[in-house]
Amino acid sequence: MTFANKAIKYFLNLGTPANLPKTISVINPYEKEDVKKTVKEFFAKYYDDQEERVFIFGINPGRFGGGLTGISFTDPVALREKCGIENSFGTRKEISSEFVYKVIEEYGGTDKFFSRFFLSALFPLAIIKNGINYNYYDEPELLKVLHSEIVLSIRKQTAFGANRKNVISFGRKNGEFLKRFNGELELFNKVETLDHPRFIMQYKRKSLNKFIDEYLGVFNMVVKS
Repeated sequence: MTFANKAIKYFLNLGTPANLPKTISVINPYEKEDVKKTVKEFFAKYYDDQEERVFIFGINPGRFGGGLTGISFTDPVALREKCGIENSFGTRKEISSEFVYKVIEEYGGTDKFFSRFFLSALFPLAIIKNGINYNYYDEPELLKVLHSEIVLSIRKQTAFGANRKNVISFGRKNGEFLKRFNGELELFNKVETLDHPRFIMQYKRKSLNKFIDEYLGVFNMVVKS
């Protein structure tokens, strides 16, 4: 099977976890027909081969990015304008997606980037609390419930075709947890960690070029290793 076939099968068969804390809800975009169509088109376009990629794991998708489109760090605008995939998800931009696609453009564009990297999340569904995005590690009870789900997610996604030399985390705290999960699973030789795109866009926007250069430096390093 190709990387695309494995990814499509995985994402389109994701179920919502049971026993979530009462205050937490999960958005599973892959249950929607327009998302299923988008996922098939995206992976067929960029991953229709058996080549290995360097995996990049975020935390869990936001409700206006991957939680809406089904494609990690990709809002409807980026999906349309950068990936060339028309969609009915609207015109709202999401700041993490904006930063990621600035980096992708500097790297050489979507064809080059996706031929070498795979963007995803440790927990692949959007988590919501009180109507806003929430992280899998924000409270001990949630992390306890999702631990086995995340372990299974990492294992199954890695089977798409991961380069085992390096894995990249978007997010410092996420990187700490990725190192713990990797210690349990022993899948990757080294974990590289970068500041999260949302953190950069919210708090470090004046230093945007510095962070883009940092991202590109890590990308180039892991591809060459």
